[in-house]
Amino acid sequence: MKFIGVTLNIFYFLTLAQGFMKLSTVTFVILSQENKYNAQTAKNLKLDICEQASALSQACPVIYLSHEEFPIIGEWTILPILPKLAKITQYSRWIIFIEERTLIRLKLLLETLNKYDSNEKIWVGYSLEDETPTIIHHFQEKLFKYPHLGAGIALTGALLRNVSKRISLYEDNANFSIDKSFELALFIWNNGNGTLLEHDPAFCVQDDERTCASFAKPFQTCELAVPINSVHFAVKTCGKFHKDRVSVVLNTWARYAHKINFFSDIKDDVIPTISLGIPNTESGHCGKTIASLQFLNAKIEDDSNVQWIIVTDDDTILSVSRLLQVLSCYDSKDDVALGERYGYEVYNSLGFNYITGGGGMALSRALVGKLVKSCRCPSISAPDDMVLGHCIATLGVKITHSHLFHQARPVDYAPDFLVSDKHVSFHKHWMIDPVEVYNHWFADEDSKLIRNLNIKNEL
Repeated sequence: MKFIGVTLNIFYFLTLAQGFMKLSTVTFVILSQENKYNAQTAKNLKLDICEQASALSQACPVIYLSHEEFPIIGEWTILPILPKLAKITQYSRWIIFIEERTLIRLKLLLETLNKYDSNEKIWVGYSLEDETPTIIHHFQEKLFKYPHLGAGIALTGALLRNVSKRISLYEDNANFSIDKSFELALFIWNNGNGTLLEHDPAFCVQDDERTCASFAKPFQTCELAVPINSVHFAVKTCGKFHKDRVSVVLNTWARYAHKINFFSDIKDDVIPTISLGIPNTESGHCGKTIASLQFLNAKIEDDSNVQWIIVTDDDTILSVSRLLQVLSCYDSKDDVALGERYGYEVYNSLGFNYITGGGGMALSRALVGKLVKSCRCPSISAPDDMVLGHCIATLGVKITHSHLFHQARPVDYAPDFLVSDKHVSFHKHWMIDPVEVYNHWFADEDSKLIRNLNIKNEL
């Protein structure tokens, strides 16, 4: 083994001297998903990298699609796949993690990596920093750097093999998985005993074809946006929020929703709300959510136009127009559960993924029909998003993650993360003006529905 290592080192420095890097020393991992749209997007990216390699007169590098090579519950969090990845890439100098949406310029990427000594335990990418401590990052102190995974990250093989040895210690203490990029950075940093991410401007959040080796591409609509009458919104609320939260929804995005119901513990004919006889709970709301889905599933039996049920909180802030665009990439005849994915105990076989409810849950008609038959709440106050996640997993359906849905407020995300795409939703009214947030992020986009779809609303 020592002889092989020495030989590889000699080969590596020879390639540096010649001014290029062999793709045989690089492995790509595309963080892919099982849904046919996402899987095809990942396959297209793989093909594009191979074609670029051919143009450089090199063989296609090893490229793994994570959902195929690492078929475990928490593969999307990256950490649980590191031990296996360290074994199958033992001769790789660099391991590149990219998302389905990442654009790669292979020649520029190789030139960028050539600047670094891959014998060192380093990783590079586009670094993000929170402007203020945020709940989604455990109120970590400012100036902690974590990567924009859409822009890609590159780990040396030396670093990968080093950190993979610590995974078992981490798994014993990990309950919830929220933001994979932040949690990966925390793990590699190891309370100051490890390595901080090194920022490199060749990894980009806004494209410049002259200097960007990798780039987080903005979302593109697949076809025409789905018709507005194919979407039915279900907003969960309660009596104490009818005047403030519900009024915000009614005066912002609900103006563009053709089909919408507000489900509450109290009937209010002014809004109006629907009371299904479920008392309000301070947290969880599982009883209300399942009852709402059962109500809507029965209601749409006579409305073949409805193909999607969108479940939101009363403090969800979203763009109807952008939601319709995102849904254009998915088939409502399939079992689809789309939103921001979180994980619970994903390092063992009893864990599961779920859509965090605040950012909105997009459920296909086909899936809702199955859920209402089998999904039950252990109590009316059980966490509805987690119970739904467990029920979805029991049906054998995979949660589909979208980086455009958000559980928190815009101020809870790094500005350079937000600038890289056009987002669908945010959540919570705490210490912000929700109408101002809507107007800043979504109002212009939603107003196009009036012009493009001839929607009649009194504004």
